Amino acid sequence: MYPKSRFLRVQCNDCENEQIIFGSGSTAVECVVCGKKLAEPTGGKSIIRSKILEVLQ
Repeated sequence: MYPKSRFLRVQCNDCENEQIIFGSGSTAVECVVCGKKLAEPTGGKSIIRSKILEVLQ
């Protein structure tokens, strides 16, 4: 059985910085370069507010 949540490699829409985030995080994730929100928690899967480049295994 595979886990339902995965790590994602995302790209910031403003500065194009790439980060790895957890798809079901419980805290908001901000870009380490410019501070824009990349993901917001919902109690389940996060709302991703950036471009998803890759789903990591």
